[in-house]
Amino acid sequence: MSQVPSDGPSFEFITFIQQYRFTIMVKAIISPSVLASDFGSLTAECKKVIKHGAEWLHMDVMDGHFVPNITIGAPVLASVAKTVEGAYMDCHMMVADPMRWIDDVAEAGGASYTFHLEACFQRPDSADHEPLAIIDRIHARGMRAGVAISPDTPSDKITDSIAAKADLLLVMTVHPGRGGQKFIDACVIKVAELRARFPQKDIQVDGGVGPKTVKPCAEAGSNVVVAGTAVFGAPQPGVVIQELKNVVETELKKAGTLT
Repeated sequence: MSQVPSDGPSFEFITFIQQYRFTIMVKAIISPSVLASDFGSLTAECKKVIKHGAEWLHMDVMDGHFVPNITIGAPVLASVAKTVEGAYMDCHMMVADPMRWIDDVAEAGGASYTFHLEACFQRPDSADHEPLAIIDRIHARGMRAGVAISPDTPSDKITDSIAAKADLLLVMTVHPGRGGQKFIDACVIKVAELRARFPQKDIQVDGGVGPKTVKPCAEAGSNVVVAGTAVFGAPQPGVVIQELKNVVETELKKAGTLT
């Protein structure tokens, strides 16, 4: 498997990308990770990034089982939905039982619900851990369905049947569970593999993504970028959001896929 070095994509990686020019159009979307915000001023923080051009709010929900940490749940999502006008909550569910929380997140105002395939692998004998059943339930509750893979999971674990039903595919570029980790270059090739297989899908990257690491992700075909510390830790978050969006749009234009 090719890796993308930190100083830019390899020749082999560029060759791989150039074999695939995509005919289906996608949109550049920036989804700041609220996990990196000041939770003491959560409403103001969310309003700030939306004002500065963020399309989505990336809400990291952790249950203390699938990952060690515990973050936010449905009550916090409901509060954001109530106090932040127009908030599109992109809910990243790092939970051991994805089916369990669908109703709660939907009722709290979640717009999309992304679960981890690895959670399904942990209980392969359970009907409630069957990916297609989870996606069907998410759609039944009026949300978009996303499927995430962690750094150690190959992209081919997202089967054609899963991708056909999912609205979004998330490639983690750090190990799930905490913010502020270093971007894992080797994960980028999975974005390219998924874009080649599923040109019409939203493909999201999450973990260590910022102005210095967004370009290889965009070159590989990611159109949805999650950025936490890079946005919320910046003196001028609007400048960072626009910079990220410009890079993604530039690469989408090169590929002929920008809406």
